[in-house]
Amino acid sequence: MTERRSALLPSELWRAPLRTVRPQDLADIYAQPRPEVARLVDRGVLHRVAHGYYIVVPPDYIGRTWLPGLEAAAAGIASSIYGADQIVVMGISAARMLGAVARALATAVVAVPSQHRPIALTDRSARVRFVRRDTDALDAERIETSLGPTLVTTPEQTVLDLARRPELGNAEAEVRSAIETLYRRSDSARLIQLATAQRLGVALRRVESWSGA
Repeated sequence: MTERRSALLPSELWRAPLRTVRPQDLADIYAQPRPEVARLVDRGVLHRVAHGYYIVVPPDYIGRTWLPGLEAAAAGIASSIYGADQIVVMGISAARMLGAVARALATAVVAVPSQHRPIALTDRSARVRFVRRDTDALDAERIETSLGPTLVTTPEQTVLDLARRPELGNAEAEVRSAIETLYRRSDSARLIQLATAQRLGVALRRVESWSGA
């Protein structure tokens, strides 16, 4: 039954970045995308994560309760808007994906090339916060998620971003310990290089102070 249901989805949906799609992106597949998407949600093969954004349900979870991780869902939403290579998970969300924050968060932070309003999720009490940045200039690495690979800031970039804007993401209580954890994994020469190039000298000094360097 699971294989039969998942076969209902065109291959284009499976190939979408982080398996996240918008009805308007499916006009080449369906004559009437919105009713078709609603039908696929009813059949349990698409998951509505936010108004106008849908994620392909893994075959093993069709017919069962399934909730994508917040950071992966946020990356999927951002990728559907800007493209997978133009977005970077950053700040406290990057810290969580790098294993420096244990608890689940209610805000995901994603760097994007142009301004976008926050998006509230409909499957939980959480939202995606977009931060306009030159994403090509960010030091990032590709990390695998349950939905596929996405760009995430490196430990060095993440500690600088956290020190620069500790309030971003509404998780200030987690920031200092996340910085301390990621600082131990950071290359000091790379930190100095990034801070110089991005004019984050104040943030670097804060990182060093908080980490006892």
